[in-house]
Parts: sequence; C-alpha cells; structure tokens
Amino acid sequence: MKVFQVLKTGFFTTVQDLGRFGYLRYGVPICGAMDSFSFIAANLLVGNHSNDAGLEMTLIGPELQALSETQIAITGGTVSPRINERDVPMWQTLSVHEGDVVSFGRMESGCRAYLSIRGGVNVPLVMGSGSTYVRGGFGGTNGRQLKTGDAVEGFAASPFRTEHSMPEELVPRFTGNFRAHVVLGPQANMFTEKGINTLLDSQYKVTSEADRMGYRLEGPAIEHKGKADIVSDALLPGAIQVPKNGKPIVIMRDAQTTGGYPKIAVIVTPDVCMLGQARPNDTVEFSEISVMKAYEKMHEYHKMLNRMAQMLSEHASC
Repeated sequence: MKVFQVLKTGFFTTVQDLGRFGYLRYGVPICGAMDSFSFIAANLLVGNHSNDAGLEMTLIGPELQALSETQIAITGGTVSPRINERDVPMWQTLSVHEGDVVSFGRMESGCRAYLSIRGGVNVPLVMGSGSTYVRGGFGGTNGRQLKTGDAVEGFAASPFRTEHSMPEELVPRFTGNFRAHVVLGPQANMFTEKGINTLLDSQYKVTSEADRMGYRLEGPAIEHKGKADIVSDALLPGAIQVPKNGKPIVIMRDAQTTGGYPKIAVIVTPDVCMLGQARPNDTVEFSEISVMKAYEKMHEYHKMLNRMAQMLSEHASC
C-alpha cells in the first residue's frame, strides 16, 4: 500500500526502527533511531507498536504527498510541520487525506524529527530490522536515504483516534546544551587523573564531523598516561573514545562494531538518545555516575516510556 510519494527529499531522510540487534559479532551496527524516545512517542501517537518503522528526518524535512488516507504523528526536534501549507502541531495524531502535501521548515531546535504512519512503514526486514544502514547499503529503502519520486509503502490499518496529543510534561525540549551522565571505563586506567578531570570539568562543542556514526568534539585535550591506542575491541553507542589528539569522539547508532582508541567512559543509554538531537556547535558536558546509578537511570527511563504508553492508552479510550 503506497502511502506517500516523496516530492522533495530534505537533507537526510531515512527509514528507521529501534535497531538491528544480535549481529555485532558479524560487524553489523545496531543502527535505528538516534532519538529512540521521540521515535517511540511518534509510534504510540498513531497506535503503532514501539518498533514499527518510521521516517527519521535530519535538519531539513522532506515534502511528501499523500497517496491514501492515513494518520501520522511528528515528534523530536522542532521542525514546523505543515499540511497543505497550514501549520499543524507536533506530538499529536494528525489525519492526512489523499492528495494532501506534508512539508516541513528548517529544524528550529534539535537535529532530528520523526514521522510515524499509522500501521508503520513497510520495508523488507534485513536481519530482523527495517533500519537503514547507508554505509552498508542495506535496510530501509534499498539501503539509502529517500530520494525524489520514491513511494513510501505502509500497511493497511484502521483509523486511530484523532487529536490525540502527548501530555505536555513528557515533551522534551532541546536547547543546544546537553549534559550526559557517564560511567568511567572500560579503559579509564589509560588516562591520567588530570585527563579524567578534564573530561568531567570541561564543556565540549560538537564539530561539523558529526553524523549517525559518531560525533567528534572540540574542547580541552584529554591526557593519556602513555600510548593512545589499544588492540581493537567492542564498541557500542555511547562509548567515548579518545584518540592521540586528546579530543573525544562519542559513538552513535551507526558506528563500527570495534575500534582501536581507548574508551574513557560510556554514556548511559537515555542520554545517548538525548544526544541524538545534538547538532554541530551544540555543547556537551559530562558528569560521572556509578554503575548502580546508571541502572537506576535506565529503570527511570523505562518507567517513563511505560507511563507515556499508559497515558496515551487512557486518553485514547476516553
């Protein structure tokens, strides 16, 4: 079932779900939505499962013409959505009719926005996921970003409740200043005490070398004790590598699965999601927490997701 035709591509629009798990041993990255909280919220707003595939839009959204009636929701960074040149709200279920044109302005805050379609986007599953991995050329729409003329396929689904909005207290705000909690290690012993304090006491700026693979940061150099490389070992989203120049690199969703730079710390998962909204020139600060506190933050994050699902379900049944 064709739901939308792409009239304009935007800057970088791909199909994503929550990721491709279980294949790191084969060198296959996790991929998936950079800001999974906003992605899940978009799906819940149209009555989808949290992992149903949707569109991730970066900095400049696409222009889409509806080929059938459906319902959508738009979440994430503030992107000024419009239907037929009429401003429409984010974080809310929206009805779209055949022939309608959905368009977006430039991202006013944040870096990525998400568009969910009732029933989800229909793409072939590769290793159990519809997520696009552009560097590998697979997943999503032929392993690439959307281009003009593409048809976005969906699944037939009965209408969900309209005018269904996210409670205001659950809508995140992106100011351009991010604070990420980290657990030190696994190679923190390769850095001097001064180097570790530099990471925790400094403000870093996201450079133009920032994409779905990772963010290079600019700021005070972090001091190694000696050599600045290791025998390559596993990498996961949230790891902070520090190469010889002392400038940290934050690993994101499309990162390679192994690396040879020592990792001074790892960012807790909820804050990795938040950093998915960072753009060049935004600032990042790091603060240390214990492994136990990291578990607590994960527990709080999942409680918030469950609360969001429950609140939306209750509103839908009113």
